[in-house]
Amino acid sequence: MSMLARTLAVLCALQVATALAQSSPKEPHIGYVYPAGAQRGAVARILVGGQQLRGADAVYVSGEGVQATVIEHFPPLRNLDADQREALRERLRTLSEARLAELEREPGGLTPAGREFLRNLRNADRSAPRRAKNAAESEAKPVELPKHPLLCDLEEKSLRELQHIRNQFLNLKRGQPNAQIAESVLIEVTLDKDATIGDRELRLRTPRGLTNPMCFQVGLLAETRELEPNDPKPDGVLPPVLPLELPILINGQIGPGDVDRFRFKATRNQRLVIEAHARRLVPYLADAVPGWFQATLALYDADGNELAFTDDYRFDPDPVLLFKIPKTGEYELEIRDSIYRGREDFVYRIAVGQQPFITTVFPLGGRMGVETTATIDGWNLPRKSLVLDTGPEKGDIGQAALQYNRRLSNSVTYAVDTLPECGEVEPNDTSDGAQAIELPTIVNGRIGGSGDVDVFQFHGKAGEMVVAEVLARRLGSPLDSSLRMADAAGNVLEWNDDHEDKTSGLSTHHADSYVSVRLPTDGVYRVHVVDAQQSGGEAFGYRLRVGPPRPDFALRLTPASLNVRPGGAVPLAVYAVRRDGFEGEITLTLKNAPAGFVLDGARVPKGCDRVWMTLTAPLRPLDEPVVLQIEGRATIAGQTLVRSVVPAEDQMQAFFYRHLTPAQSLMVASVGRPGPPVGLLRAGPVRIPAGGSTQARLRSPRRAALQDLRLDLREAPDGLTLSDVTPVRDGVAFTLSAAAETVPVGFADNLIVEAYVERTITSRDNKAPKETQRVPLGVLPAIPFEIVQR
Repeated sequence: MSMLARTLAVLCALQVATALAQSSPKEPHIGYVYPAGAQRGAVARILVGGQQLRGADAVYVSGEGVQATVIEHFPPLRNLDADQREALRERLRTLSEARLAELEREPGGLTPAGREFLRNLRNADRSAPRRAKNAAESEAKPVELPKHPLLCDLEEKSLRELQHIRNQFLNLKRGQPNAQIAESVLIEVTLDKDATIGDRELRLRTPRGLTNPMCFQVGLLAETRELEPNDPKPDGVLPPVLPLELPILINGQIGPGDVDRFRFKATRNQRLVIEAHARRLVPYLADAVPGWFQATLALYDADGNELAFTDDYRFDPDPVLLFKIPKTGEYELEIRDSIYRGREDFVYRIAVGQQPFITTVFPLGGRMGVETTATIDGWNLPRKSLVLDTGPEKGDIGQAALQYNRRLSNSVTYAVDTLPECGEVEPNDTSDGAQAIELPTIVNGRIGGSGDVDVFQFHGKAGEMVVAEVLARRLGSPLDSSLRMADAAGNVLEWNDDHEDKTSGLSTHHADSYVSVRLPTDGVYRVHVVDAQQSGGEAFGYRLRVGPPRPDFALRLTPASLNVRPGGAVPLAVYAVRRDGFEGEITLTLKNAPAGFVLDGARVPKGCDRVWMTLTAPLRPLDEPVVLQIEGRATIAGQTLVRSVVPAEDQMQAFFYRHLTPAQSLMVASVGRPGPPVGLLRAGPVRIPAGGSTQARLRSPRRAALQDLRLDLREAPDGLTLSDVTPVRDGVAFTLSAAAETVPVGFADNLIVEAYVERTITSRDNKAPKETQRVPLGVLPAIPFEIVQR
C-alpha cells in the first residue's frame, strides 16, 4: 500500500453525529511548577499551575530516580462573595487568636504589637455570640470556602501562614487573574537518594493529553520554602523567623510588588556564592516585558546597609552574587523583580553557601577524541583544572561541572570538533604581528583586555570560499565578538557583529560572529577578532573556526508533547537550521519507534527552512506515553550526514518575539477513541501545475457520513488553495490549485489538510440570528506536493 493510502483516523471525522456535539478541545498547558525542584532523597509536595488541567491523573518526570503522583486538582479561583469573605475572616480570627495565645504562654511572650493584635481579636470575640444567634435564627447553611491550595488545612497553619492568607484574600487587592495559570494541580514527588543532579522535565497527563514540559531541578542542597509575609518591613506582630543555616536552597514566588527577605548567619571571610534561578525555570513569558521574571539580588548587613546588588550574571538574566563576608554576624538576602511585577509563575530558586562556582574556563573545547583539560578559575574551587570529555558520543556541545565533598559547581559549556586546533599566541594585535595559521583550523583564543585585537593570517587562492566563525557566547563566554576578514592591503571583504543561530533558543542576543567570503585573488588574508563592547579579561575566551565551508544542518521539532487519537494524525513543525551554505533536501525517519507510528511528509525540501509534517499513531491506544526519536539525513559531497531532531517548544517572548527552546524528549500520548479508517488515494507527491489545479481523493468506507465533511488548508503557502470538496463513490474528492504568480515551478512543501463540520447555533428564544460554527475534527496525513510546469 502506498504511503498516502495508509489507513488512518481523522479524530472520528466521519462520526458526524458525535462530532457535532463536541467543540475543539484545547490542549493542557503548564505555566509554572512550584517549588521547581527538590533535594534528592526527599519527598515534596509540588504545585503545578496552568490551564485545562482538570482530570490530571499522572505525572511524568524525565530521567531515572524521580517518581510523582497526583494528589488534587484546584479549579480557577473566583472572587469571594460577601458570605465567603465573612466566613474566612471569622475562621482566620479564631485561628490567629489561638496561635497568639500559644505564643503568649511561651518564654519571651509576645511583642507589644502582638499583644495589641491579640487584644483586638479578643475584643472582637465578644460580639461572636450575637452573630452566632443571628446566624442560627436565619438557619443559614455553613458557608463553603472556595477550593484553593492556601485554604487547605487551615487548622494546621502557623500564625505567619494565616497572616499571608489574610493578606491574599482579605486585606490586599488581588492582581488581575491570568487564565493561563489559573488552575493548579497538587502532586507529590519522591526523589531517590542517588537521583542524578540537574534539570529534568515534568509533564502532567490529563484526559486531553500531555502538557508541555516544564523544568524541575534535582538538587544536592537542603531546601526550604519562603514563609510569607517576609517583606523588608515586618509589622511586629509575627515572631521573627529564625536565621537560615548555610548552605541552603531557597524556593519562593514573587507576587505583584513583592519583595522577599531572608536572614542567615555567616562568618568572617566566608566566600559566599548566591546563585538565583528564575528565567532558567520559566524561560519566556508571552505577556510580560522583557519576557521573563527579571530577578534582582541584594545583600544587607544587620544594620540594613546594602552591601551588594546585582540583576544578572554577565549576559545571563539570572543573577549571581559573589561576596566575601566582612565580619561574623547576621545578613539579609533580598530578591524581587526589577520593576516590581509578579504573579504565580515568577518562581525562583536561590542557592546560598560556600559552594564552588566556575567563572573562567579555557580553552572552551577540544578536538574530538583528544584528551583535553581546561584551566578554570572561580570561587571555592578545590583545583584549577577540569577534564572535558571529548568522546564522539558527547556530540558537538558538552557540559562539565566540578563535584567534590557533596558539593557541585555550576555547569560550563564547551565545544567538540574534528578539525585541527591551535592556541592563540600573543602579541598578535596588529596586521604586521598577525599569527599565521594553516587552514582548516580552530583557534582557541582570548580577548585579554579592553582594546585587545587578535589578528590571524592565512594564504588563500582566488575563488576559494573561506568561512570564519566565532563560538563564544554560545559557550558561556561574555565575549560580544566582532569579526572581519580583510586582504593584505587592509581592505575589508566582509565583517559581522551578531549572527543569529536558531538552535540557541534561550539566547536573545546572538553575540557570536560569522563571515563567509569568496577570495578574489591569490594572497594573504587576515581575520580580526575584537570585543564589540571594548571589554575583555580572562573569561573572554573564544573558539575561532577558519577554513572552507562545511555544509551541515541541525533540526528542531515542535511541539515537544504530541497528543493524538489512536490511528489519527497530528501535525508537527520541523525547522531546518542550514549551515555553511547547505541547501539540499533532508529526509526524516523515526528511530526505533513502536510499531504503527508513521511520519508523513517526512522530508524538508531543498532550500526550505520549515515544513509541516504529521505523525500518525497506531490504531491500538497507547497504555502509557512513549518517547520517540527522529533522525534527519542528507547527502552532502557524496557522504550521508545523520543528525538527531531536537524537540523544542515554540515560545513567545513579550508579545512579539518567538524562540525554539529545546526540550529533552519528544513524548506522544493517546487521547480519545479510535476513529474509522480513512485514506488518500495517491502515490508520491501530488503534482500541481503552476497556474492550474489537480484533483485528490479521500477514500472512506462511510460515504454517507461524508456529506457534512469540510476540508481546509492549514498555514498553506500563499497561492495554494483547496476547493470543490465533493462526495464520490469511494469517498470524497477535492481540488488543489496553485497561482502561477505566487507559487513558482519547482517549489515543494507539505500540505496539512484540516477536516471539520459546521453546525448552526440558534438562540433559545429563536429571536437572535442563526450562527454557523466550525467544529474541527482533526487533520489528514501530510500531503507532499511539488509545483510543475503546466
